[in-house]
Amino acid sequence: MSDETQTAKAPPSPTAEFVDAATQPETRGIELIGAGERHGRARDLFFVWAAPSVSILNFTVGATLVLLGLELWQAVLVVIAGSALWAFPGIIAISGPAAGTSGSVITRAVYGIIGNKPVVAFTGWLIGAVFLALNWLASSFLGADLLAGMGLTDPVVVPIVVTLVISALTVLVAVYGHALIVRVYSWLAIVLAVIFVTVTAFILPQVDWSYQAAEPLSGVPLWSAVTIGFTLVASGPISYINSPDIARYLPRSTKPSHIIAATALGGALPGMVFTFVGVLLATVVMSGMDAGIESALLGLLPTWLVPVFVIGVIVNTVALNGMTTYTSSMALQAIGIPLRRIPAAIVVGAIGTALTIYLVLSTSLLDAVNLMLQFLVVVSAPTMAVFVADVVLRHGRYDGVDLFDEERGGRFWYSRGWSIPGVVAVLAGGTASALCLSTTIWTGPVGEAFGDIDLSVPVGMLVAASLYTLLLRTSLGKAGRP
Repeated sequence: MSDETQTAKAPPSPTAEFVDAATQPETRGIELIGAGERHGRARDLFFVWAAPSVSILNFTVGATLVLLGLELWQAVLVVIAGSALWAFPGIIAISGPAAGTSGSVITRAVYGIIGNKPVVAFTGWLIGAVFLALNWLASSFLGADLLAGMGLTDPVVVPIVVTLVISALTVLVAVYGHALIVRVYSWLAIVLAVIFVTVTAFILPQVDWSYQAAEPLSGVPLWSAVTIGFTLVASGPISYINSPDIARYLPRSTKPSHIIAATALGGALPGMVFTFVGVLLATVVMSGMDAGIESALLGLLPTWLVPVFVIGVIVNTVALNGMTTYTSSMALQAIGIPLRRIPAAIVVGAIGTALTIYLVLSTSLLDAVNLMLQFLVVVSAPTMAVFVADVVLRHGRYDGVDLFDEERGGRFWYSRGWSIPGVVAVLAGGTASALCLSTTIWTGPVGEAFGDIDLSVPVGMLVAASLYTLLLRTSLGKAGRP
């Protein structure tokens, strides 16, 4: 059965109501995309992922690696290793053109029609809200610092107003949706790269290239720092379980290898470059980190460049969070919330704004990024691993109409609406990840037993993917088996 064939249980047939144009709001949500509506090229995905990856969060993560006690060359290797995981968003992206719908619907093949709802609700909302808040938080701090230089110093009102303005722009991007993202992000990627490269040019002359940690790490402490750093870097790529949503308009004939390469390289290359810059930045601002990395960074730049950089950070934030809000709105629809996509995007934006305002008034950017990114892997590592395993096992083939068949006896109804292999694998992987986690406020028993070595990402992903693959070979995975 083709994913473009209409049945009584499939969503409405593609009509003129659903127009993918940059000049008008996108009303389509999770509805199937017909062959006549498919367009674009795989290479377009490179810029879609490059624009959000030119981020101040990369500076923050890179600086954190040095704060952990790593030497410069060690930190660089950690960045390369963590960035390699961008291959996973690339792999799952090929399911979007195959099915012609959102990734939050495609995972019904993994968890079942009913089982998919709590998984998407938890992962979609948690990951979406955290990244909305983290990126808005960075822009709010920088925007408040810029306005403070103009005499607007209220510690409560100014950050809140900045957050509200940025979140409104973000929701506007999400409302216009896919076509706007694809068309505009290519230009944004270039503009942001120029701004961040210019900032880098003023940082490099001040770098202490002979920097060495006061007490060089070795043995277990070294591995602890390496693994915690790896977790921080890897938490970014493995959280982008929304990559099928951006690729779903591509023709089904688009080569999977091209989709994987464009997605992975678009996210990884700028991310690595500017995380490297964050590593070097730490050698310059080490003594000023207590005041916040964003304030220390602004102090290194000439006066004329400060507002340009702050605007660049805000534009990057809108780009990244616009994409996140866009895909999260479809996650709401996939779990059965009776909202059209545009109202759903507004709801997602409101929740993210509330969380950001709370963080702005209660924490620093460095603390928030480090803690949230580490805890995030408990959810993102196993869900990404299981999704990747399913795509590989199915050879990237998904039937969109079957995914919308919610009746008993449908292909993905499984056992009373639940896929035992998928649900068990992701729960087991999440548990394994939590047991191996090592953070400043909580360390799992495995992490503690190994001297605060954080193996949460590799163990969580390995357990989840292996268990899912094994269970599919049993009678539990017989129905809907790839």
